[in-house]
Amino acid sequence: MKPLSILFEDGEALVIDKPAGLPIEKPRAGGACLEDRAAELRLGFARSPVPVHRLDTDTSGCLLFARNPKALKRFNAAFEARGVEKVYLGIVSGPVEGEEGTIALSLSKISSAEKGWRMIAAKKGKEAVTHWRKLAERDGMTLVEFRPETGRTHQIRVHAEHGLGHALVGDPVYGDGKKGGKAARTMLHARALTIPREGKEPVTAVAPIPADFIALGFSDDDLGA
Repeated sequence: MKPLSILFEDGEALVIDKPAGLPIEKPRAGGACLEDRAAELRLGFARSPVPVHRLDTDTSGCLLFARNPKALKRFNAAFEARGVEKVYLGIVSGPVEGEEGTIALSLSKISSAEKGWRMIAAKKGKEAVTHWRKLAERDGMTLVEFRPETGRTHQIRVHAEHGLGHALVGDPVYGDGKKGGKAARTMLHARALTIPREGKEPVTAVAPIPADFIALGFSDDDLGA
């Protein structure tokens, strides 16, 4: 089992580069998850760290843990106050018009016996705002930087589909999944995370661009400054 990559650590916080395909909590059907690796994440501390936020199983990149209850409370408050800066990279399955913009589409959860649950754009849903910037185009796909202002479930995935006109490559719910054979997962990566702290330096972390992004033709050269 490959060791987890640590991007930031101190007495309050731990940020790892979560591998794609590894769920945070134990799936109903069983299988590996981050909870199984609590001992590895203690790094000498007596207490196991607690995840502050969520990343979808398919999503790779920066995941913040709190090392004690006080830190967890402060970090939760920072997320709720929209004080956390989050940067994601996503590969969109088509051309994107324009160079940058903001998508403001409220989201609501629906479910059906046939398709299970999913999020949809709905006027009466919860507010969701995502800022985006086009970074590069390759083979009919577009690398986009997403900076979500809110943190709704599947926010970037739905905003890509409805706001940019194309779902993320590999998305089995909002796109055509793996049928095209271009990706083995939804191509979304939590690139960077910055959490301010009163009286201390902020928690900052940057996760390297994943190998499967590079395999589709995108690299650090496309990220710019």
